[in-house]
Amino acid sequence: MESAYTPQPRPHPRPSRVPVALRAPVSGRTWREFLYLFLSYPIACLMFVYAIGVITVGAGLLVTFLGIPVLAGGLAGARGLGALERARARALLGLEVATPEPVRPAKPGLMAWIGAVLKSGVSWRHLLYCLLHFPWAIFAFVFSLTFWTLGWTLLTYPLWRWTFSAYLGQPGIQLWGDGTGNGVYLDTPAEVGLASGTGLLLVLAGPWLIRGLTQVDRVMVQGLLGPSSLATRVSQLESDRGVVVDTAAADLRRIERDLHDGAQARLVSLAMDLGLAKEKLAEDPQAAAKMVDEAHGEVKIALQELRDLARGIHPAILTDRGLGPALSALAARCTVPVTVTVDLDHRPAAAIEGIAYFTASELLQNVSKHARAGAATLDVWRTGDRLMVLVTDDGRGGAHTDDGTGLAGLAERLTAVEGLLIVDSPVGGPTHITAELPWRG
Repeated sequence: MESAYTPQPRPHPRPSRVPVALRAPVSGRTWREFLYLFLSYPIACLMFVYAIGVITVGAGLLVTFLGIPVLAGGLAGARGLGALERARARALLGLEVATPEPVRPAKPGLMAWIGAVLKSGVSWRHLLYCLLHFPWAIFAFVFSLTFWTLGWTLLTYPLWRWTFSAYLGQPGIQLWGDGTGNGVYLDTPAEVGLASGTGLLLVLAGPWLIRGLTQVDRVMVQGLLGPSSLATRVSQLESDRGVVVDTAAADLRRIERDLHDGAQARLVSLAMDLGLAKEKLAEDPQAAAKMVDEAHGEVKIALQELRDLARGIHPAILTDRGLGPALSALAARCTVPVTVTVDLDHRPAAAIEGIAYFTASELLQNVSKHARAGAATLDVWRTGDRLMVLVTDDGRGGAHTDDGTGLAGLAERLTAVEGLLIVDSPVGGPTHITAELPWRG
């Protein structure tokens, strides 16, 4: 197993001396989000017209056979528009939305494809997005453009106020007038300063307003243009099943290798030694007795190896007495002194109990092999519907779950049973690794 304790230097970005509130109006994120809202209006108009056209033409032609393929083609087009919207959200909002499952007809052929498109909830959600996004896009476009433009206009008012007297023949922005030249203007220094200050407040509030508006777009894109929660769950379960299958196959290969290289090889050698002892029994009884005695020692070693292998598959003490005694026996074999505390009022499901045991076993192996620790603790308790396993050590730290480490594989195996692995291991230590498992008692 590759060391999980390789220190990884991580550069820390230098904090900016300018407060976030002052950086936000000129940050790239704000202007990208504003551009998203600005483009949403014309794009939403086109998508709305497309959706209305598809529904109107398709529904109108349902009295003939042509209405069904028209609706199917329209839904397929809506999925294409949804792909463009996901790309726009990814580019301007930094929103990553997974591509929904493609249409998969049960059998080849045009009619099968049309039926699959019409039955696809994803396709109808894309068409619904084209309809619902239109009113929201108009509101967000008008509100953000008015608010943002007014803020920057008032903020920069002292810079361009001269244009009123130069080209319009008035001292400044007119707040009220009767059409005869009489009115109220923003022309005194105090009024100009007040207008600029108001513009500053609007500009400072603008990024948060824009961010709030785009948050609604994020929800709509994720909810209507992404995969359904059921499809996501099915995909996750398929991935978890693959992890479980790979883990089981790796365990079987390990058992086979241990049997072949250990007990099996020793038993083959033992059989050969007993054969030679049998041949020497008549002519040299003392040599035969010595060989039998050596074979007896080999039998003891083979039995010990088989016991160790059986313990690695599923220790009998875990089945008979539960996690407390099993973990105490496990800690006794660790090369680092381990303090074990198990606080459970009753036992969880056997499968969860086994996973917790082997999780603790692997974590303690990491402590023995890589942590260079002087002491460690192993705590097990229940909180709500979760079983918690915490292993701490005072070693060198630097543990991580990057790809290729033992902790990465352990995290994958825990995820497959709806568990979680949390690693807190700064370079220099101490290390705290927490495994959460569902209780399922």
